[in-house]
Amino acid sequence: MDLNTIYTNLLLNIGFNAKDIQQKWADLEKVYSKKSRHYHNLTHLKEMIESFEIYSNQLQNPNEILFSIFYHDFVYSASKKDNELKSAELALSILPEKHTLNSQLIFDAICATQLHAHNSIEDTNWLIDFDLKILAKDWDDYKIYFEQIRKEYRIYPNLLYKPGRAKALKHFLENEFIFQTKEFRDLYEEKARSNIEKEISLLT
Repeated sequence: MDLNTIYTNLLLNIGFNAKDIQQKWADLEKVYSKKSRHYHNLTHLKEMIESFEIYSNQLQNPNEILFSIFYHDFVYSASKKDNELKSAELALSILPEKHTLNSQLIFDAICATQLHAHNSIEDTNWLIDFDLKILAKDWDDYKIYFEQIRKEYRIYPNLLYKPGRAKALKHFLENEFIFQTKEFRDLYEEKARSNIEKEISLLT
C-alpha cells in the first residue's frame, strides 16, 4: 500500500490540483517523518488506513474520514495539550476553496481523537477505533508501541511519566468500552484491556 498514491487520489477526488497535491504530500511526509516521532509517524497512518480500507463500506463519509486520518496527528508535540485542535485547524486551512468535503465533520472527528470518547456521529467512532487498534496488538507489538510512546515523551523523567501514563491508561479501563463500534469491541476489546492492564502493572 502506497500512502502517496492513496493521498494523491483522495485529494484529486476532493478538488485539489495536481501541483498542489505534490507539495501537500511533501509537507505531510516531512512532518510525519520527524526523528522525534517514534510512534505518531507514517507507519501509524498506514496501519489506520489498512483498517479504513477494510471498513470503508461502513462509513457514510469515507473521504472525510480518510482525510482526517492523514491529518489527525499532523501537529504533534508531547509537551502540548492542543495537538488535535491544532491539527484540525490545519487540516481545514489547506482545503481548496472549492472542495467536496464536510469541513465540520473533519474538524470534529480530528478533535475527537484527543479523548477517544463515544461520539454521536458513527463515522467519528470508526476513526477513533482505527486510531486505537494498536491497543489490541499481540503483546510483543504492543510492547514496541508503548516503548515508542515513551521515547516521544523522553523530556519527562520516569517520576512524572509513569504516573501520567498509568492515569491515561486507567481512563481507558474505567470506560464501559475502549472501542466505540460493535465490530471493534467484538474483535479487540478483550485483548486491548489485557494489554493495558499488563502495561499498568509494569508502570507501578
